[in-house]
Amino acid sequence: MHIPDGFLSPQTYLPAYAVAAVAWWAAGRGLRERLDEALVPRLAAVTALVYAMGLVMLPLPGGTSVHAVGVALLALLFGARLAFLAYSLVLLLQSLLFGAGGITALPVNALAIGGAGALVALAVFRALRGWHEDAAVLLAAWCAVMVSAALVALVLGLQPWLARRADGTPLFFPFGPSVVLPAVLVPHALLGLAEAALTLLVWRAAKARRWRFA
Repeated sequence: MHIPDGFLSPQTYLPAYAVAAVAWWAAGRGLRERLDEALVPRLAAVTALVYAMGLVMLPLPGGTSVHAVGVALLALLFGARLAFLAYSLVLLLQSLLFGAGGITALPVNALAIGGAGALVALAVFRALRGWHEDAAVLLAAWCAVMVSAALVALVLGLQPWLARRADGTPLFFPFGPSVVLPAVLVPHALLGLAEAALTLLVWRAAKARRWRFA
């Protein structure tokens, strides 16, 4: 899921940093009043779980790997703003400590996974919870994974068009959307099923303990 350093052109990550900076500022407004002695340790515990989930890399053919996302769990328990900020912190720590993702790719990863993934998870859950809450959680988690994966794949697939030499050779990521989209979406469709089940288990446990703040 992560885009690593060296795959994105400056034409991509510099504007992404500008957008992400505005999003981080907006998400952080009024945060001090919301954080209290009940929310902080629970947010920290779930963020740590999501951090650990992202470190379990499942190898795929071709030398790449896939891992769980966990942003839906953050969003369903704490809302989109806190999910975006917490997942951005997860991405930053993973890039600095383990080389997963990267500093230049951070804003794109944060916006695609932490931002869009959280918003999609909440939208799906709120649309379907009146029908069946457990099913709403499952679909929210799966859709968050798929939308995040699709956005990451699209950004990668645009790189040959955004940055190339005079002879047409790509300067950064070399493959277009027709290659990247199926390569990213197919394994994440399967991974999303497992992540949805895990999200539901943690959601039920958190709900039983009244951990929900969204």
